[in-house]
Amino acid sequence: MSEIFTPLQKVAFLGNYSPRQCGIATFTTDLRNAISDGYPNLHCPVIAVTDRAEGYVYPAEVRFEIPEQELGAYHRAADFLNLSAAEVLCVQHEYGIYGGSAGRHLLGLMRNVRMPIVTTLHTILQEPSPEQRRVLQEIIRHSARVVTMAQKGVDFLKDVYGADDHKIDLIPHGIPDVPFVDPNYFKDKFGVEGRLVILTFGLLSPNKGIENVINALPQIVQSHPQVVYIILGATHPNLVRDHGETYRLSLQRLARKNGVEKHVIFFNRFVSQAELTEFLGAADIYVTPYLNAAQITSGTLAYSFGTGKAVVSTPYWHAEELLAEGRGVVVPFNDAGAIGEAVNRLIDNEVERHSMRKQAYLLGRKMIWPEVAQAYLASFERARTEHSNAGRPIVPLTLDYREAELPPLKLNHLEMLTDDTGVFQHAVHTLPNYEHGYCTDDNARALILMILLSEIEEPNPGWERLTKIYAAFVQNAFNGKSHRFRNFMSYQRQWLEDVGSEDSHARAVWALGTCVGRSRNGGMRAWAAGLFEPALTKLEQFSSPRAWAFAVIGLHEYLRTLSGDRRANQLREKLAGRLLALFEQVADEKWFWCEDIVAYDNARIPHALILTGRWSNQPRMLATGIKALRWLVDQQQENGYFRPVGSNGFWRRGESPAAFDQQPLEAHAMICACLEAHNATEEENWSREAQRIFDWFLGQNAVGLSLYDPTSGGCRDGLQVDRANQNEGAESTLAFLLSLVEMQRAAAQIRLIEDAA
Repeated sequence: MSEIFTPLQKVAFLGNYSPRQCGIATFTTDLRNAISDGYPNLHCPVIAVTDRAEGYVYPAEVRFEIPEQELGAYHRAADFLNLSAAEVLCVQHEYGIYGGSAGRHLLGLMRNVRMPIVTTLHTILQEPSPEQRRVLQEIIRHSARVVTMAQKGVDFLKDVYGADDHKIDLIPHGIPDVPFVDPNYFKDKFGVEGRLVILTFGLLSPNKGIENVINALPQIVQSHPQVVYIILGATHPNLVRDHGETYRLSLQRLARKNGVEKHVIFFNRFVSQAELTEFLGAADIYVTPYLNAAQITSGTLAYSFGTGKAVVSTPYWHAEELLAEGRGVVVPFNDAGAIGEAVNRLIDNEVERHSMRKQAYLLGRKMIWPEVAQAYLASFERARTEHSNAGRPIVPLTLDYREAELPPLKLNHLEMLTDDTGVFQHAVHTLPNYEHGYCTDDNARALILMILLSEIEEPNPGWERLTKIYAAFVQNAFNGKSHRFRNFMSYQRQWLEDVGSEDSHARAVWALGTCVGRSRNGGMRAWAAGLFEPALTKLEQFSSPRAWAFAVIGLHEYLRTLSGDRRANQLREKLAGRLLALFEQVADEKWFWCEDIVAYDNARIPHALILTGRWSNQPRMLATGIKALRWLVDQQQENGYFRPVGSNGFWRRGESPAAFDQQPLEAHAMICACLEAHNATEEENWSREAQRIFDWFLGQNAVGLSLYDPTSGGCRDGLQVDRANQNEGAESTLAFLLSLVEMQRAAAQIRLIEDAA
C-alpha cells in the first residue's frame, strides 16, 4: 500500500536574502514570498548566508544566519534544520556565495540534514575547474532534485556532471506579473517623456559590457537624437569595496568622450521590485550586452523579456535560448556597431518591435512568480516522495564523522603587524613592537600564508596588497653579491647584516618555491622563479639540517609546477639524502632522531623526508620520515595532549626534555608533517593527530589556556608553566594562521561521510 502524504507544511529556504544586495538574494526572497503568498498554510523559514560581520537587518522569516566563511556555522545550521521539522530544504546555489574552495562549505550542511533537498543551480559551468566539478557533483548527489532555468543547463548537468535525467527540473526564472503597457505611460515619472528609452539594469560590474552600448550611442543618436540610455543599478558591493566607483566613473568619462553625455542617465541605486517595474515599463528597448557566453541564467533578461520588452542581447547561453525564433535580436560579443545597427533597426521598424514585445510578453506568462511557485511546489512534492521511498536511514553523525569545526580565519592582527615595509617581528600584547624591526623569516612565512590562502579563498585587494608587501621584502632581502638572504632589518629600514642565517635563507627559498608552485598570479610566479634560481646556488654549502629540510620543502613546492627542472630535482634529492644519512648515523630504536638534540621546528625534518620519499619513489626515505614523525608524536604527548619540547633548553639525548616554553612554531610544524603523512599513507590516524595538535592552540594543552586570541585573530607567543605569553608576535600568529589554513585545506579533502553513506 503506497504512503499517503499530507500537504507540505514547512519548506525551508537557504541562500542570500534581502536586504543583501545581489541577484541571488533577490531571487531567494522573491521565490520564498511567491510560495508563501500562493500557499498561505505553508510555513517558509529562511536560513540566510551573510558576507559581513555586522550582518543585515533581516525580516522576521529569517530564522538562522550563516557567516559564509565559518564552516562550523554550516553544521549548526544543519542541526537547526533537523530540529525545525522542515520537510524540504530549498537551496540556492552559486559558487561565490558559500565559503571554502568552490563554495564547498555548503556540503557540510547538505551532508548532515535529514530532509530532502531541492537545489536551484544559478551557475552551471561547461568547463569547470576540477574542484568546481567535484563540488557540484557532490551537491547533485546530495540533492533529491536539482532545478535549472534553461535547457542548456539540463544538457550540461547530464553531459558534464553526469546527473541523472530523472532528478532534473526545468523551471524558468520568475518574473513579476505586470500588465502589457505602452512605454509612454511611465516616462514622465523619470523626466524622459517624448524620448525613446533604452534600458540596462542590474548591479554594475565590468563583465556587463555597458561600455559597448555607450560606444554604440553616437551611431544611434545620429539617426535618432531623441534616444536616451538609462543605466539602472548600484555598482556591485564587492566592486565598491575593492575599487570604489572606478567602473561607473569610467563609463561616465566614456559618454563624455563620445559626446553623448546628454543621452545617458545613471540611476545609482538598488531599486525595489515596484520601482523596477516602472523603469521597465518606461523602456522601449532593453539591451543586455554581457561579454561572456557562460551565463546559464540572467534575472535581468528574464524580467525585461517577461514584461514585454524588445530585447537586444549578446549571445550568452540564456539569451540565445530565450530570444530564439524572433523573440529578440542577438548581436556578437564586444561589437558596438552591431548593437547600434540592431537598436536603430528596432526603432525604425515599429511593427517588428511591437511584434517582438507581444511574443515576449505572451511567453512570459509562463514565467510569472505564481506559475514558478507552482512548479517549485511540484518539485518539492516529488523530492519528498522520492526521499521517503528511498528509505534513507538517519545516521547519527558522531564527531569522528564530521569535519572539525575550526575557528574563522581573521587577518586583523597580521594586518596590524604589517606596514608598507613588511611584518614586524614582535608585539607588545597586540601592538607592533617597532624596536626589533623586521626579519626575512617572518616575511617569508607571511608570503607562504598569502599564497596558500589564495588557493582556498578568492583573493581580494587587501590580501593582494599584503602579498606584494611580503614579496617585496623577500626581494629586498636578497644580497646579489653574496647570493644570500639577509635576515634582520631595523625599524629605520637598515639591514643589520650582509648575510643572514642558513635557516632564513632556506625559508625564503621555501616561500619562493610556494609562489612558483601555487600562485594564481602569473607575474608573481615569474618574479619568484627569477629569484629562486640564484637563491639555490648556496644551498649545497649549508650545514644546518633544518635549513636542508626547509629548502627541500621549498623545492618540492617549486617542482609542483616545474617538475622537469633537473637541477631542482637533483638538489632536492641530495639535501633529503643528507637528512636520511644523519638518521642512519645517529638514530637508534630509543632515540629515533638525526641529531643528539631535539631543538626547534623539529617536524620539518621528517616532513621533508616524507615528501621526497613519496614523490621520488624512495621507500626507505619515506619509511624513515614516517617512523621519525611517529617517534616525535609519541614523545610529545602527555595525558592525551600535545606537549611540544620546550624552547627553554630543548631536549638533549640522555636528559629530560624541557617542558616549557612551548612554542606555536612546533605545533605548526607537527600539523603540516602529520597531514603530509596522511597524504602519503592514507592512514586516518595521521589526520586525527593533526587535529589533536591543532587543539593545542585552542586550550587542549598542559596549562588549559588558549593561545589563539579570537578577538584579534592573533596567537600568543608560547605557553609558560603557569600562563600564556600575552604578546602576539609574527612568528606565533603566522604559525597559528598557517596551521588553520592547512587544517581547512585538509578538511576540504576528507570525505568520511561520503565513504560511509
